[in-house]
Amino acid sequence: MLFAHGLGGNHLSWWQQVAHFAPRYTCVAFAHRGFAPSDAVAGGPDPADYTGDLAALIDHLEFPDVRLIGQSMGGWTMLEYAIAHPLQVKALVLSSTSGTLDRRGCDPSGGKQYDAWLKGAEDKLEKGAANGIHPAMGARAAQRSPALHLLYRSIDEMAGILDKDRLRAGLRRTATRTTVDMRGFTVPTLLIAGGEDVVFPPFLASAIAATLPCGESALMPDAGHSPYFEQAATFNGLVEAFLARQQ
Repeated sequence: MLFAHGLGGNHLSWWQQVAHFAPRYTCVAFAHRGFAPSDAVAGGPDPADYTGDLAALIDHLEFPDVRLIGQSMGGWTMLEYAIAHPLQVKALVLSSTSGTLDRRGCDPSGGKQYDAWLKGAEDKLEKGAANGIHPAMGARAAQRSPALHLLYRSIDEMAGILDKDRLRAGLRRTATRTTVDMRGFTVPTLLIAGGEDVVFPPFLASAIAATLPCGESALMPDAGHSPYFEQAATFNGLVEAFLARQQ
């Protein structure tokens, strides 16, 4: 199993998943190019390089097959690898992400539901920022689990001077795939979303899964953008049951 973190994380983000799955799987959590403890990249990393980095890692480890778990930004890395190497990927989990799929284009309402969600999310993000709330967890998660919120912020701060706005723009620029592009994508895929997410529209998880030949979705209604971090036991249970169905 390989784990790809989001924009606010690094390899440490997956501490609760690696501990859970390590007795049954070889688990590898890595830091994306440009994220600590990886070396800084002059001019900042290009997310277009991330899939090649993952391919080089898997080749180096000589894994014959893999199960991929990607959170938020990590969904770009994992989805593109699965598209390029479908026979090697036994299962794909996309947490709070549509990867390189265009979000608004995946909205079955033609963008109306997405636009309404986005307006509300931007208001919540602004209020959260004014109160020191990390957007990847959200206000309610920070209130429920202040220690986890502090840990998440601390992991995020390890990125140092990395220009995340530039990296975020690069991610948006490369999210151009459509659900039509995915009609022949037969890798078993589970999309997990948090109902309180203010970064990724949670309704898109089920909408996208419905268009995939082997797609499933699960909603964690009282989780924010980081369900794997906020409610690890529930998240791990969903992933474990999904992987069991792929045996």
